[in-house]
Formats: sequence, structure tokens, C-alpha cells
Amino acid sequence: MGEFFKQFEDIVGLNAAIQLHLVQSLIAVAIIWASKTILLKLAFRRIDDVQSRYRWQKTAWYTAVTLTVLIVGRIWFEGIHSLATFLGLVSAGVAIALKDPLLNIAGWVYIVSRRPFHVGDRITTSDFDGDIVDQGMFHFAIMEIGAWVDADQNTGRIIYIPNATIFNKPVGNYTEGWFEYIWTELKFCLTFESDWKKAKRIANDIVMKHGKPLSHAAQRKVSQTTGRYLVFQSSVQPTVYTSMKEHGIQLAARYLCDPRRRRHSEQAVWEELLDAFSVHDDIQFAYPTQRFYQQSVDAPTRPHRYGEQANAEHRASNKGDEDVIAEK
Repeated sequence: MGEFFKQFEDIVGLNAAIQLHLVQSLIAVAIIWASKTILLKLAFRRIDDVQSRYRWQKTAWYTAVTLTVLIVGRIWFEGIHSLATFLGLVSAGVAIALKDPLLNIAGWVYIVSRRPFHVGDRITTSDFDGDIVDQGMFHFAIMEIGAWVDADQNTGRIIYIPNATIFNKPVGNYTEGWFEYIWTELKFCLTFESDWKKAKRIANDIVMKHGKPLSHAAQRKVSQTTGRYLVFQSSVQPTVYTSMKEHGIQLAARYLCDPRRRRHSEQAVWEELLDAFSVHDDIQFAYPTQRFYQQSVDAPTRPHRYGEQANAEHRASNKGDEDVIAEK
């Protein structure tokens, strides 16, 4: 073997020690990554869940990279017997030469250890909202939602965000926290002449139907997390609130829904509300209107009115004008 290294040294100009280190490094890398591949194949035969497979893949990759750096580093730095000294030298060099990548690695360590979010969570950060589809040492990737698409549905665009963002930008998690649901509100306005109490009862029955099953699960989750978060939440039951607006009486139906199914949930509730209100003549939607009059100087000033009463006055006024023209 020594004669082989000597001949190879004459050919390529590398001394025997460096050649030995190269061979040892290649063998170590081959063993580590072959072991990773075999281990994953064995694991994937028993695991069908996509998220579990992803976690196994990421864990195996991080482990293989760490072992490669440590073992190859010890091979090339045999004179440095202290692993702490070796890591200290490497860290100092990286800190000086690569500030931003180091911050991203620190962010990755924080994300892995503190778990502010996981792959599959829906978050908002750095002016973007989306579902986390990948997480690496330097960045995490999200499938963007919102932007030019309404109701929190995805746009099809993947956004890559540096891990260092976790230190200088707020992060909101839709699906991980004191419970995995979000509140949504549907607001609509009724005319002053409508039977708003009947409309409120109808709306309350509908949101109870859609939101009450989630409320039970959310209440259990709140009870489990009261020791971790100081959250003042009196009730997680669906509610319909009443308020006064300039053009009518506003009802706001508030209930819990799955963050990823908000649009489907709102559509179902809206369709049931429209169907239920359509069979009641005493329930009418209100909306802002404007009316303009052109009158003579001596004509009395008419008050500004809204809703159905204003429409009735307008029709009566037009009818009177038509009768005068007919008599002439």
C-alpha cells in the first residue's frame, strides 16, 4: 500500500499523508450516505404517511451531514485532538466570512429547537402568508396564499424565506398554538323595517350548525394550553352580534373554522343564509344609496331618506308627476 501511495504521489504531486486522508474521507462519506439511503428505504417500506416520510428524510439528511463534517474534519485535523477546539476554529472562520448564512443557521437551530412552526403549518411572516412546504438550514419555503387570490386560497407560487427572518420579523401561526382553528365573521346589513330579531335567530342557527362541532374540540384544546398561554377566552361558541349602521342594522356572524377551508365554510354559510332569508318578506338586505333632486327655488326641501321607505316615496312622487302631465 505504501508503494502504491508513493507511485501515486509521483503522478499527481500529492504526498502519501494527503492521499491517505482522501481515501479515508471518501470511504467515510460513502459509508455514511449509503447507510442513510438503506435506512430510509427500510423505513419507507413501513411508512405511508407523507409527513412522516418527510420528517424521516430531513432527519436522515441532517444526521448524515453532521457525521460527515465531524468525521472528515477529524481525519484532516488529526493534530487537533480536542473536538471543541476544532469546532471553535471552524465557527470563528464562518462567523467572519459568512455572517448572513450563519444567522440563517442560527435561525434554523431556533426553529428546530423551539418549534414556532412545523412543516404543514399555515403562517404569516415577512409580508407573506402561506403553508410551509419545506424547511432547510438556510431558508424555509411556503406555498403562498392570498395576494391576488381571495379567502386564503393558495396562488401556486412558492416563496423562499431566510431562516434569519424569525429573529427580526413577527410570525403568526394559523394552525399551531392554543388551538388549531381561526375565527371568521360574516357581516350583512338589514333595513330598519326588517325583522332583525328573526334574522338573528336564523343566522345563529346556521352558524351553530357549522361552528359548534369545532367549538367543542377548541374548548378542550384551550383547557390543555392554559398553563402555557395566558389567554382570556370566555367562550368559543358561535355568536351573532348586532350593531347599528347608517343605512341599516348590521349582524355579524362569528364562528370557528378550519384555516384551510375558510372559503368553503363561508360559502356554505352564505348560501344557507340567502336561502333562509329569501322565504321571509320581512327580512330585506340594506345597502348605502344616494338620491339627487332638481327642484325650483320655491319648492320645499325634501328630507334625505334611506331604504324601502325612500324607494316608496320616489315611486309616489314619480306617479304624481305623471298624473299632472296626463291632465295637461
